[in-house]
Amino acid sequence: MNPSLAILLKKLEENLGYFFQDPELLVQAVTHRSYVHENPSAGSKDNERLEFLGDSVLNLSLSHLIFHRYPELDEGELSRMRAGLVNESQFRKLAEKLGLGKCLRLGRGEEKSGGREKGSLLADAFEALLGAIYLEAGYEAAFRVTETLLTPVLRSSRAGLLRGFDFKTELQEYCQGRYKKTPDYEVLKEEGPDHRKLFYVKVRLAGLDIGQGQGRSKKAAEQEAARAALGQLQGE
Repeated sequence: MNPSLAILLKKLEENLGYFFQDPELLVQAVTHRSYVHENPSAGSKDNERLEFLGDSVLNLSLSHLIFHRYPELDEGELSRMRAGLVNESQFRKLAEKLGLGKCLRLGRGEEKSGGREKGSLLADAFEALLGAIYLEAGYEAAFRVTETLLTPVLRSSRAGLLRGFDFKTELQEYCQGRYKKTPDYEVLKEEGPDHRKLFYVKVRLAGLDIGQGQGRSKKAAEQEAARAALGQLQGE
C-alpha cells in the first residue's frame, strides 16, 4: 500500500471511530471500479459489493436511530427524515468531515473529472465502509458509527430533514419570488447499466444555466442541480 494512503486511511479510521482488524476490507471499501480497471495487475477488488451491503446497513441503522429518537413522528415523517439524511449533499458534508475523498482509489479518468468530490462516489464509498464494518464486526458496530456521525445532523437540521430537503421546491419559490420566473430542468446525459445508472441534469432560469447535478435517479439529479443553483443564486 502507498505509505501516504496508509496515513490517510489511519486518519479515516480515527474519524470513523472504528479500526479495522482486516486492513484489506478498508482498502476495498475505498477502491472505485475505475482503479481496478486501470490496474488489473494490482489484484484489487472494487467496492461495489460492499456498497450493495452497506446500503441496506445504512437504511436499517437510520431507521433504527430515528424510530427510537422520534417516537412522536408518523411513518411519512420518518421516511422524509431518512431521505433527507441520505441525499448527496449530506454525504459531501460527511465525507469532508471524515476525509473520505482523499482516501479514494480512483482511475485517472475519475481523478481528472473531480471524482473525489462527486456526491455519488462519496455516498458509495461511505456505504461500502459500513458494509465492511458490518462484515467484520456485525450490525452493532455499524450502527454505532452511523449513530455517532449522523446524530449531530439530526439535532441541527430536524426541521429541514422533515421537509426532506426539497431543494426543487425551495428553488422554485425563490425564483418566483425574486425573478417572477420558474426554473427548467434538462437531462444532459445518462451513464451506466440500468441497475446503476447515473443521471446528469442542469437547471436553467430565463435561458441561463444556474446549476448542474448528478444522481442515481433523475429526481435525485434534479435535487442536486437545484441545490447547486440555490447556492449560486443566494450567494450573489
